[in-house]
Amino acid sequence: MELTLIGAVPLPDVEPWLQGIVLLFALMVGHALADFPLQGGFLAIGKERHGNLEKLTGTTWPPGMWVYCLTMHSLIHGGAVWFVTGSVILGAVEFVLHWLIDLAKSSRLTNFYLDQVLHIACKVGYVLVVLGGSVPA
Repeated sequence: MELTLIGAVPLPDVEPWLQGIVLLFALMVGHALADFPLQGGFLAIGKERHGNLEKLTGTTWPPGMWVYCLTMHSLIHGGAVWFVTGSVILGAVEFVLHWLIDLAKSSRLTNFYLDQVLHIACKVGYVLVVLGGSVPA
């Protein structure tokens, strides 16, 4: 079986829908890693507009620290998409969309479940772009 490399993901030489499943799985693994073990308690609390980093660390943090934490968290997600797809453009799109989706959750406009659905929808969109052959470098 021939393999085609998309970013860091080898795609088998099979039907496009099956390649899409492989790519979606790789993107979901990247999402799970970035949203859970790579986020850690500091970013998980710090990225929330109403989070209390002082309670977690015992240190006073400057106002607006949540913007920095949310940006770093979103950058990790953008890097995961870049790594999997090989497209810095899709990585940058993920960075922006992840930032906005998490801001909406932090602003209490969405909840955890809708937040995760929106993130998964982004990954499905990236798969469609890649399989459509119009992957921006």
